[in-house]
Amino acid sequence: MNKTQEFRRSGLTLSEAARLFMSYPNAKMLLPVTTTAIAARLALGRFTKRDTATLATTLAIEPFVEWLIHVNVLHLGPRTFRGKSYELPSSKKHRLHHKDPRNPEILFIPALPPTLLGLAAANWAILRNPRHTLTGMATSFTLLTAYEWTHFLIHSAYTPKSTLYKKLRRTHQLHHFRNENYWYGIITPISDKVLGTYPAKEEVPPSPTVKTLGV
Repeated sequence: MNKTQEFRRSGLTLSEAARLFMSYPNAKMLLPVTTTAIAARLALGRFTKRDTATLATTLAIEPFVEWLIHVNVLHLGPRTFRGKSYELPSSKKHRLHHKDPRNPEILFIPALPPTLLGLAAANWAILRNPRHTLTGMATSFTLLTAYEWTHFLIHSAYTPKSTLYKKLRRTHQLHHFRNENYWYGIITPISDKVLGTYPAKEEVPPSPTVKTLGV
């Protein structure tokens, strides 16, 4: 049985899903990078109110950053310039993910190393302090890992047990199988609820472009 078949196998357990998740390059990179960032921050010590503020702010903005990227980057269609069509690689891969949502090979964040470097650079540019920057990096990397794991689990054959996970799985399935213009959140529905993209299923008609994103 190959990894895709295992991913789709009825009766997949949480521990089996975790082992499968760890066989993919993004997970192999994220776990040690995130662990290292957390360990480095703990080693520096001297936690202050600014560390608490950095942690709280990162947690607060993450759902909205996720929402903005999902809407404005991942769902961005091809653009024409001087008669030629151009499309961001991340947008193209996400469109393929909508076309084949149970394919684990195309559901991970593309270009992970530049993403991690970008998060590190953004934290340094804003905080300008090694300890606070590491606090921001550790939090950002942890949330990114949570995003990848949750997204992986949602699309797998694993049957949800907790109420929160059942809700996240259901709304993400609505995004993929009912209407791609709603239910953008992965690890929390907060941004959808605040920004008006969390309607009841019955309030939204099925979209004919849910698989193609209009392309």
